[in-house]
Amino acid sequence: MLRVAGAQDTWWEVLPEQARQLPVELAQIDAYLDDERFIAPWRELFADRLGRPSVPVETLLRLLYLKHRYQLGYETLCREVADSLSWRRFCRIPLTSPVPHPTTLIKLMRRGGAQTVEQLNTALLGKLVEDKLVRCRKLRIDTTVIEADIDHPTDADLLEHGVRKLGRLVRRIQAAGAARRTRFRDRSRSAGRRLKAISRTLRRRTGQALGEIDRLTGEIAIVARATLRDVAAVERNARRALGKQPSGRLTHLVGELTETVAGTRRLLEQTALRLAGIRTIPDRLVSLADPDARPIRKGKPQHPTQFGYTALVAEDERGFVVDHQVHRGNPPDAPQLVPSVERVTTLTGRPPGTVVADRGFGTAANDRALAELGVQRIGLQRKGTPGKARREHEHTRPFRRMRNWRVGIEARISHLKRSFGFRRTRLRRLAGAQTWTGLGIFAYNLHRMTVSSP
Repeated sequence: MLRVAGAQDTWWEVLPEQARQLPVELAQIDAYLDDERFIAPWRELFADRLGRPSVPVETLLRLLYLKHRYQLGYETLCREVADSLSWRRFCRIPLTSPVPHPTTLIKLMRRGGAQTVEQLNTALLGKLVEDKLVRCRKLRIDTTVIEADIDHPTDADLLEHGVRKLGRLVRRIQAAGAARRTRFRDRSRSAGRRLKAISRTLRRRTGQALGEIDRLTGEIAIVARATLRDVAAVERNARRALGKQPSGRLTHLVGELTETVAGTRRLLEQTALRLAGIRTIPDRLVSLADPDARPIRKGKPQHPTQFGYTALVAEDERGFVVDHQVHRGNPPDAPQLVPSVERVTTLTGRPPGTVVADRGFGTAANDRALAELGVQRIGLQRKGTPGKARREHEHTRPFRRMRNWRVGIEARISHLKRSFGFRRTRLRRLAGAQTWTGLGIFAYNLHRMTVSSP
C-alpha cells in the first residue's frame, strides 16, 4: 500500500529553534521535492489500499538524495540519518520512529527500477524548465565509461568462477529437494588449485611463464567441461521435479542454473579462441555476475581497457545535466548526437542555439541534421585531416570559443565521477547501471539547483 507522507511528529517543537532549522541546501531541496510530480511514478507500483504500508515516498526520495549526494551505502545511510537531527528532520522521520531498514530501501529500489528513476529525472527537469533554471541555450555533449562492479577479468578466473557458481547452485537445488540422487562432483577445489598455480607462475615474469599459463588455463577449461556434463543431468532432473511439484524458489534456482550454464559455455568458446591465438573477440563476456558488462577502449593511456557501460552526458550552460543515456558496450558516438539534441528540444520547447561535442560526434551528416533542427552555432570538430575550407572554418574565432567551452564537460564528468558515483555502478546488469546513474543525475541536478537558484 502506498504511503505518500508519514505521521506528523509534535516532538520537534520541543527542540530549540536552532536544532530544528535545516541547512540551506537541504531546506531548498526539501521544499523543491514537495511536488506531486515526484510522487506520481510510485503510484503505479503500489495499490492504494491493499498490502503492507510502504515507506513514505517523501522519506524515500530524501533518503535517496542523501545516499547519492554523499555516496553512502544503505546501512551507512540509515545509521547516519538515525544519528543526525537535521538529516532525520530533512527525511521527515519522527523522533519516536525508527529509520527504515536498509533491506527495505533495497527492495523498494528493485521494485522501482530504471523506469521509475527515469520518470523522476523527467519530472525534475520539467520543473527546472518551468522555474526557468534550465534554458539550455548552449549544449555540450560527451560520453564516458561507467565501470561495472567486477574484478579485472581473465579467462582462467572467469572459468573458475563458473565452476564454483555451478557447484553452489547444484547444492542449493539439491537442498531444495530436487535431483538429490543425481550424481554430481563439485570440482571447485580442482579449478581453484590451478588458478593459484597461475598466480605463482605470473610472478616469474619470464617468457616460459606465458606458455605455462596457457597450459593451466586449458586444464581449467577441461574441468569446466566436465562440470557442465554433470550439471546437465542435474538440470534435467530438477526440471522434472519442478513439473511434479512447482516451487517459486526452485524455479528461480533452476533458471539461474540455466543462465550460468549458458554463460560458462560461452566462456569456454572464448577461451578456445584465445588459446588458438585469436585475441580480438567481438561482444566478449567479461563477468558471470554482470553479463551485460563489456570491455570498452577509449584510448586513455592510464586505462586502455575498461569494463562496464558507456554513458552519454549532455550539459547546458548553467551546469545542469539535461540528458543522459547508458548503453551496453561502446556504440559509436556520432549516431547518438541528434537524438540527444531532439530530446533536449522536446524538454525545453526550442532547439539549443549552440551545440558542441568532440571529434567522435563530428560528421557532415550531423552538421546538416543539427542545422535542420534549428541549431545556429555548431561546434563539431572532424576526424582526420580537414580540407582547406574546413580548416579555415575551425580556425575562426567563434569556432575556437565553442571548442574551448566544450572542454568544460570533461570537468563536469570528473565531478560526477568523484562526487555522485559515476565512476562505478554498484548495481549489476544494464538496468542496474541505468538505475544507479539515473539516481546520481537526480541528486546532482537537485544539488545544482541550490547553487544556480537566485
